[in-house]
Amino acid sequence: MPASTHTVTNQPPPLVDYDIFAADPALTEAVDRHASPAHSEAVRAELSELGLGAGSAEVQEWGRQANEVPPVLRTHDRYGNRIDEVDFHPAWHRLMDRAVGAGLTDAWSRPDGQLRRTAGFFVWSQVEAGHGCPVSMTHAAVPALRREPDVAAEWEPLLSSHVYEPGLDRPARAKAGAIAGMGMTEKQGGSDVRANTTVAVPLTGDGAGSGEYTLRGHKWFCSAPMSDVFLVLAQVTGEGGGDGGEEGLTCFLVPRVLPDGSRNTFRIQRLKDKLGNRSNASSEVEFDGTTWARRVGEVGRGVATIIEMVAATRLDCVTGSASLMRQAVAQATHHAAHRSAFGGLLSEKPLMQNVLADLALESEAATALTMRLASAFDAAHGGGEDAEQERQLLRLALPAAKYWVTKRATPVAGEALECLGGNGYVEESGMPRLLREAPLNSIWEGSGNVQALDLLRALQRSPEALNAFLVETGHARGADHRLDAAMKDLLTELSDLEGIEGRARRLVERMAQVLQGSLLVRYAPAAVADAYCASRLGGDWGAAFGTLPRTLDLAAIADRARPAVP
Repeated sequence: MPASTHTVTNQPPPLVDYDIFAADPALTEAVDRHASPAHSEAVRAELSELGLGAGSAEVQEWGRQANEVPPVLRTHDRYGNRIDEVDFHPAWHRLMDRAVGAGLTDAWSRPDGQLRRTAGFFVWSQVEAGHGCPVSMTHAAVPALRREPDVAAEWEPLLSSHVYEPGLDRPARAKAGAIAGMGMTEKQGGSDVRANTTVAVPLTGDGAGSGEYTLRGHKWFCSAPMSDVFLVLAQVTGEGGGDGGEEGLTCFLVPRVLPDGSRNTFRIQRLKDKLGNRSNASSEVEFDGTTWARRVGEVGRGVATIIEMVAATRLDCVTGSASLMRQAVAQATHHAAHRSAFGGLLSEKPLMQNVLADLALESEAATALTMRLASAFDAAHGGGEDAEQERQLLRLALPAAKYWVTKRATPVAGEALECLGGNGYVEESGMPRLLREAPLNSIWEGSGNVQALDLLRALQRSPEALNAFLVETGHARGADHRLDAAMKDLLTELSDLEGIEGRARRLVERMAQVLQGSLLVRYAPAAVADAYCASRLGGDWGAAFGTLPRTLDLAAIADRARPAVP
């Protein structure tokens, strides 16, 4: 007699073997909206190819394996020689190979480069987020390196290559492609990089003339230590620091392997034991005074040199969180469409529809804002007539989005997990990995307070930035009375500067929501825009997800968010 008690029923099929890009209306519509007509067909084709790969059962398994078998540090070889290497599961290298091959480190020179790269990063990050860290840093290093044309000429072709060649067995110039990391944070400073104590000493007696230095110091967070090259910050001090005796925080390029094939001194002290992002090797590294480095940018202008790099990685923080939310909502809506309880499908229950629709609103708003930022990056670097307007918009929109979107990822992941019930709490569902990953992007590249203070500085220093923000949101003026009221309230808030720092978070949150609302009113289906304005801007909303007003078209919103699986 068969063991009937082991018959599996009422369990949803795995969400695999589908096109992650094509199954996401909010993303596909945003790409169509922002891509130039001359390239839109090619962009959609490459994103669909990436989406099919990301949605495949094979690639999803790579993501699981990379997280379940985390990287391992090997400081010495069997003979006692110092090697400072990290071993990764083969799945990590497969993920990296596919990401680099898809052009996720190549944005700065392609048409619609930021848009297609951001959309690709959004799609591919739904497989696994940890390997996105070196992908992001490699992409972001390019604008910093361009401060030194000869350095950029050597490294940019390698960093933007579509070939992934791991390993430290030869100099980067002998490879077809290279990966970059960064070492900015120190234990005594954290986000306050100006407090860094790593010291740079000119290698020769001619000050900064040769651009070659040696470094001594400790970096508290250095991700992806097996990368080919790193951008780090260090203090140039004392006489002869620069051609005219300049001093101060300066940016440097540090390769792992020197041009002659020998290893640069790059002592990996330990790997961090992190909450999430476990596939990625975040490390502490030591420079012992013999570590060779090449100056990038002017002496004492380290922060100015890396500012565009920081902007690029902050966009990736926004993208990563929006991607995580999308995957969480996809899993929740898929589960509810196949799971029955109390006489019907979960997706047909009014209260579950409310929860799913509420989650879907947060995800779609994040997606729309992410892709608008990507299009602004393209325009700002494109030299067109709207370049300055877009640059000014980014000065406020980017820190506002970094603050708000990254903070929404954790509650979205937690609520989506609950939609799966006990199944969601089990590791095999993949939901615990999303929940552990969710807080990271809010911390990386400046936590919430840093973003809020950056936005305040931009408001104070650049009136043009506020004007650009108001022009952008003003495109939706008159379309929804709740959005109009929120814009008016925001202007009132901005007019009162007393105690502004203490209420900066409230201001930044409202700016992000107004910007999201303006985008949804202009571009999203009426049901989505109406629900967002009623809840996020109109205040008809509770303190938890699933508290939308009952008069909204909740079923349509939830159905739009559910991925159509063949």
